[in-house]
Amino acid sequence: MSIAGLHIKKNDLVEVIAGQEKGKTGKILRVLLDERKVIIEKLNRAKRHTKPSQKSPQGGIVDVEKPIACSNVLVVCPKCNKGVRTSKKIVKNKKIRVCKKCGQGIDK
Repeated sequence: MSIAGLHIKKNDLVEVIAGQEKGKTGKILRVLLDERKVIIEKLNRAKRHTKPSQKSPQGGIVDVEKPIACSNVLVVCPKCNKGVRTSKKIVKNKKIRVCKKCGQGIDK
């Protein structure tokens, strides 16, 4: 699976549009290409029981972020300040993502 098929990238600010976390926003920490899912900072958290290891000698219960399907998130437009659909546009021989509502470029 190629990255060209996804409308989101790492470090994007996104809004969740479906599921338990609907309406919340956060920054993307990781994109899981094969599963078409993303891990968003401080969203969709779950408790995980861990065994003692060198990394955590105590072990115990740890909070982890679980993946969310990329179809359930929208990129937040800096101008509209809400989740919007995006399209691609060629500017100076470079493809950038633009907001479908206002036409503002999302990529820096």
